[in-house]
Amino acid sequence: MFKYLKSDLPASIVVFFVALPLCLGIALASGAPLFSGLIAGIIGGIVVGALSGSQVGVSGPAAGLAAIVLTAISTLGSFETFLVAVVLAGVLQLMLGIAKAGVIGYFFPNSVIKGMLTGIGIIIILKQIPHFFGYDADPNGEMSFIQPDGENTFSELLRTAEHVSLGATTIGFIGLGIMLFWDLYLSKKARFFQVVQGPLVAVALGITYFMLTQDQGIWAIDPIHLVSVPVPGSLGDFFGQFTFPDFGAIGQTEVWVIAFTIALVASLETLLSVEATDKLDPEKRVTPTNRELIAQGVGNIFSGLVGGIPITQVIVRSSANVQSGNKSKLSAILHGLFLLLAVLLIPRLLNKIPLSVLAAVLLLVGYKLAKPSLFFTMYRMGWKQWVPFATTVLGIVFTDLLVGISLGLGVGVLVILIKSYQNSHFLHLEDQSNGRPKFKMTLAEEVTFFNKGAIIRELEALPNHTMLEVDVRKTRYLDQDIIEIFQDFAFKAQAKQIDIRINSERGIVDNPTDLMAFFQLDKQTI
Repeated sequence: MFKYLKSDLPASIVVFFVALPLCLGIALASGAPLFSGLIAGIIGGIVVGALSGSQVGVSGPAAGLAAIVLTAISTLGSFETFLVAVVLAGVLQLMLGIAKAGVIGYFFPNSVIKGMLTGIGIIIILKQIPHFFGYDADPNGEMSFIQPDGENTFSELLRTAEHVSLGATTIGFIGLGIMLFWDLYLSKKARFFQVVQGPLVAVALGITYFMLTQDQGIWAIDPIHLVSVPVPGSLGDFFGQFTFPDFGAIGQTEVWVIAFTIALVASLETLLSVEATDKLDPEKRVTPTNRELIAQGVGNIFSGLVGGIPITQVIVRSSANVQSGNKSKLSAILHGLFLLLAVLLIPRLLNKIPLSVLAAVLLLVGYKLAKPSLFFTMYRMGWKQWVPFATTVLGIVFTDLLVGISLGLGVGVLVILIKSYQNSHFLHLEDQSNGRPKFKMTLAEEVTFFNKGAIIRELEALPNHTMLEVDVRKTRYLDQDIIEIFQDFAFKAQAKQIDIRINSERGIVDNPTDLMAFFQLDKQTI
């Protein structure tokens, strides 16, 4: 694992700078102590990173759970009681992994996964623009359309124009320019510029700018526009920030309901993230999903035991990891170690980092996830790919992650049903040389009740005094509903003087007296 240290170390530093404000912001949006977000980030990096089979995924507190956590803490009445639910959720995830429930992640269409990545990229850009200009009313890392501050994503953008901070905006543009120059030019010139990444330089300049302009009026950055890490007075104060669960509440029904909710949502988010990050991986490695659920379960058990909020694998951190050139999961583990060491040793230095610089880092992450060229690519692939993709993107932007994915998945299933309806059979006029038209209907390999309407329409349209050959040689599954359709049509066929012939694996059978019995005899597996 350490053989990739030259690639993983710089990537871990970038992920650290991405994760730091998100850990704090998600904790704030969740109504939990700020330190609980840092705990979740540390455990997500070190514990989950070590146990996971993913080489590119990074875990930590997830924005998709913020609303659930906020409601749960209020419902249960205390953060200590909520931590019991987090521990139980981890146990449930562990059981899901052992039960091999990770296979669920493979049932999401690629168009929905690509839509999820693009939608997250767009929402990152929209949410980070206010922070880039020094307007920090909405917690960093919050990703829902309706925001805790009473605004929505777009009204927040409009209000940003009224609250621009000149100092924060200036260093934001400087940091963005440095990172673009680093990425597009310097990184291609020498290995040094690949090891020392642009975000690290931008953050260092951000700290320097803040310190040099503290007394410079409009050019100064107000402390409210800086990272805000809890600062312990001593080592004892640091450990005093940990909160422990109140297991006396384990018998409460509400605790178990919330635990099941967290386990299901966190597992779904993780499996979706795994599918997405595997597609981002340049080496196209495949993450073992059952092992991932086990790793997440263990992580949530640890997080709940020491006062952390729930953990999932997270697209934003994972995509930053891939974009920074990581090679193995060492980068995820190192980012967790950096979080731990930073909040323990240098919290005051961290609190000099302008949020606008970190917003610039995230803007680049968002752009790389939602490049305009991807929209054209998906559109050219046809409506069956474009519609679920676009639905997922719009759903994520105008609702939240899980609702957006659910809408995309629903549309994807509808597209499948439409194509199944269209492709159940092939009917054509085969021969009319003897003066009596002969039609041949070739059934697909699987024909289900979804195809009833299309087949009934074709049969009813057959003209009188014709022949119909039904070819079932390639059919391996024929739904009972379809058999009954042919059985009913056999009676109508006599009145319309339509002769029916069945071309099956046993040969051609002319006008079988009992179509239902014939099909059941011929297809033992139906």
